[in-house]
Amino acid sequence: MRYWLIKSEPDVYGIDDLARDKTTPWTGVRNYQARNFMRDQMKPGDQAFYYHSNCEIPGIVGIAEVSKAAYPDATQFDRKSKYFDDKSTPDNPRWLHVDFRFAKKTPLIALDELRRHKPLAKMRVLARGNRLSITPVDPDEWKYILGLMKK
Repeated sequence: MRYWLIKSEPDVYGIDDLARDKTTPWTGVRNYQARNFMRDQMKPGDQAFYYHSNCEIPGIVGIAEVSKAAYPDATQFDRKSKYFDDKSTPDNPRWLHVDFRFAKKTPLIALDELRRHKPLAKMRVLARGNRLSITPVDPDEWKYILGLMKK
C-alpha cells in the first residue's frame, strides 16, 4: 500500500462534499506528474490525506482511499468543460484519473503545524514552490501525521 496527499479547494470540492458523495472521480488533473502518479502508482486501497488548499487555513482535513484504478478522464473530451483537451482522443487519452472513497474527517492539521515538525521536513507539500495536487507521502510521515491527529 502507498500513501498520498491530495489537494482540493474546499469551495470547489471539499472533504464535506466527499463525505456526502461517498466516492468521487478525481477529474480535472492537468499536470503530467500528478497524472503519472495516478496512472502508474495509485492502486485501490491506497490511503490519502485530504488537504484543503487555497483557503484561510490550508491543511489536512480528512482521509480518503483509492477505490478505482486509473481510467480516462471524460472531462478531456467534453468541449464544454474547462478541462477539455483538443489533442486528446478516446483512442489515445492524455488524462487519466482514479476514484476516491471517503474514509473519515480528521482534526485539521494546518500547513503551519506540519512545518513545525522536523520529521515532516521532506514532505513534498512543504517544498517551496510545490503546486502539485497529488503527492506521495512516505510511510513514516503518514504514521507521524496520524499521531498528530490523536493529540
